[in-house]
Amino acid sequence: MKVEVWSDFVCPFCYIGKRHFEEALKQFEGKSNVEVVFKSFELDPNAKLHYDMDMHHLLAAKYGMSLEQAKAANENVGRQAAQVGLTYHFDTMKPTNTFNAHRLTHFAAQHGKMTEMAERLFKAYFTESRHIGEHETLKELAAEIGLDPEKVSEMLNGDAFSKEVRADEQEAGMLGIQGVPFFVINRKYAVSGAQPVDVFVNALQKASEEESSFTILNDSKNESNDPYCADGKCEVPNNK
Repeated sequence: MKVEVWSDFVCPFCYIGKRHFEEALKQFEGKSNVEVVFKSFELDPNAKLHYDMDMHHLLAAKYGMSLEQAKAANENVGRQAAQVGLTYHFDTMKPTNTFNAHRLTHFAAQHGKMTEMAERLFKAYFTESRHIGEHETLKELAAEIGLDPEKVSEMLNGDAFSKEVRADEQEAGMLGIQGVPFFVINRKYAVSGAQPVDVFVNALQKASEEESSFTILNDSKNESNDPYCADGKCEVPNNK
């Protein structure tokens, strides 16, 4: 079973949704057969690398709300994050452009460390208030999960994996994905948003049941004289 997860590293609900999904996966009996792939999605492709305002002021300016309303909204999200064991520091978060962070995730995938890289980026941004748009920060985070910082630096200084990031985003558009997190299971079922754990469990179970079952389309009768061959198939005789 393949689960593709479109998300952005500065999306607070993406980290919460990730935790909900991970808990559902723990409860799912077929978890050993599930492949999870993180897909790139930028909430704001035009975001600047550096901002001269904090998350509260940025949110207020973006949605035309008061600073008090923005702080209340962020505090509410922070409480939701705390319920799944996450700590968000909105006062010190460093909003930035995430394009290079997504490129780094694709680089990590080539070395079998996509999951570790995604988790490290989320934690760095929301909990540690690291600047995940800066090359130096990305190199340090990559090194922490065992990637070669020099190769990471070389990659970041070029345009490697830019096409992969854009391809993920174009694919999201083709699938009608307008917000994240967005989970696609076997390209048949989708879960949009940081849904409760039981929603993910039910989706995984349904997809698993369909994988292990099939419908016989033909209902032809045995017209062969051979008792072991019928309906275009031959069965192994039971000699008991």
